[in-house]
Amino acid sequence: MRDSSRARLILGALLMAALVILTVDHRTGTSSPLKPLRAAAAYVFGTAEQFGGVLVRPVGGFVRALVGAPGAQERIEALKEENARLRAEMLASKLDSSRSKELKQMLGLAGAGGYKVVPANVVARRGLPGFEDAVQIDAGTNDGIRTEMTVLSGGGLVGRVVRTSSDTSTVVLLSDPALAVGARLEGGKEIGVVHGVGEHGRLVQFRLLDSTAPLTRGARIVSFGSQNGSPYVPGVPVGVIERVESTPGELTRIAYARPYADLTALDVVGVVVAAPKRDPRDAVLPAKEGSR
Repeated sequence: MRDSSRARLILGALLMAALVILTVDHRTGTSSPLKPLRAAAAYVFGTAEQFGGVLVRPVGGFVRALVGAPGAQERIEALKEENARLRAEMLASKLDSSRSKELKQMLGLAGAGGYKVVPANVVARRGLPGFEDAVQIDAGTNDGIRTEMTVLSGGGLVGRVVRTSSDTSTVVLLSDPALAVGARLEGGKEIGVVHGVGEHGRLVQFRLLDSTAPLTRGARIVSFGSQNGSPYVPGVPVGVIERVESTPGELTRIAYARPYADLTALDVVGVVVAAPKRDPRDAVLPAKEGSR
């Protein structure tokens, strides 16, 4: 009992002292003798408050991040989808531009040769029994296409149609070893036969029937043409001689030519549904580099 009475007396004395100090400090204002003590207390408790804020602020930010995480994730996914859509649109735009250019080149070649063509897109690369190198195009009998028709691109001869359906056709490429195309040298009557040799269409073989006829690197060859223009119409650019083989004592001469048509990257092609009334001869060949 004495301890508790003493504690109450001490507490009461402290409270009275605090009230007196507060009254004196308030009435004296800026000239208060307790000003240094007040500044020290403010410094101690202010520093403690700032330190506590530094500790608590990251925790608060983390809690806010957790609360906003679902919405943020949705925004991130939306941005990803938008970026993917923009990339697809840019790719489609480039693809459309490239196809438009190829179509223009192909129609220009067809117009120069007097060929009536049906434009088509290459939709797949495929093999056939008896053939190694063929593609499928998105045009068929509904578009007037039949088998044994010439196929060309903006560069030159591509191959011939070997199979058709109502909406698609299969084209064997010039690079196929089973294909044989009658061809002749530019500016003359020397004729020969073009065969595919594989090599991914990089080169084709040209066998000149007259072993005494001159055959040099850089010479250009065009299709000779078949009877009634089937399967090949005349005058379509075939390729440029890159290498001539030495064949002493042979009845024929052999050379290898680089095709004008890029057989490894076909996209837009034209199927010749009507042969020209006249052989265009060399009129469809591109201008030589030095003559531009």
